[in-house]
Amino acid sequence: MTAVKQLLQNKGQAVWSVQPGDTVRSALQLMADKNVGALLVTEVDQLVGIFSERDYVRKVCLEGKIDLDTPISEFMTSHVFTITPENSIEECMALMTEKHIRHLPVLKEGRLAGIISIGDVVKEVISDRELMIQHLENYITGRK
Repeated sequence: MTAVKQLLQNKGQAVWSVQPGDTVRSALQLMADKNVGALLVTEVDQLVGIFSERDYVRKVCLEGKIDLDTPISEFMTSHVFTITPENSIEECMALMTEKHIRHLPVLKEGRLAGIISIGDVVKEVISDRELMIQHLENYITGRK
């Protein structure tokens, strides 16, 4: 069972973030520049929210609040589910499925240590399963 810390070692620990007073426009530009689907919202190195493509579509477009110069704080999700580097990938997948979320910030001793997406989790699960299949095939055929 792979732990989040192993996934972060492989993918890197880069975290893109904005501050609550930053505009929706600047957040969307950063998301486009970095090719990410969500940004963490931090204030004095503390996680205070998350702003995702889903937040933009549901809160900005569908509610008709199109002013891109509005602060992120008005559209971010404040209740953020987090994990630790010790959580397993299977625990992350279960949490993401249960809560219908696509991104999980990773906190180590209360500080940001990274972020994982549903894509990261699915890739890791597939990789683990492929490795297990290879080991089972080798066991069955007597190969090493």
